[in-house]
Amino acid sequence: MRKAASVGAIVLGILLIAGGAGTWLMVSNTLAEQRITTPDDACLPGRQVADPFTAYCQARVIQKHTLEATGGKTYAELDRDDPLRETAMNSSFLQASLFTSIVAFGVAAMAAGMGVIFILIGLGIRDVAVRTGAE
Repeated sequence: MRKAASVGAIVLGILLIAGGAGTWLMVSNTLAEQRITTPDDACLPGRQVADPFTAYCQARVIQKHTLEATGGKTYAELDRDDPLRETAMNSSFLQASLFTSIVAFGVAAMAAGMGVIFILIGLGIRDVAVRTGAE
């Protein structure tokens, strides 16, 4: 039973690491395919958006530029007939998309981290079994 638990934990750990790495790469490649470069006034200027840090900086600079264009008003604060409302709506959509990618990066990292933990648990179970002669 201990051997099955050990092997099961290690296999699950490997699958979690592979899934996390695959998700990270997929999100990174999808962002990179958009060929977005952070502007000079971003927190990480002149970099291609392809990771959670550049995605965050791009989302923040979009918000900054939108608020400048709308006089500090958000989509919800603009009148329905205000022509800037469409700009604010597009800005909100782009920011939400970038923040969604940041969440995906976080989930991928968490999955990989949990994979490492499961592997360590599996190795620990195996080690205890060997040391106690219960193998």
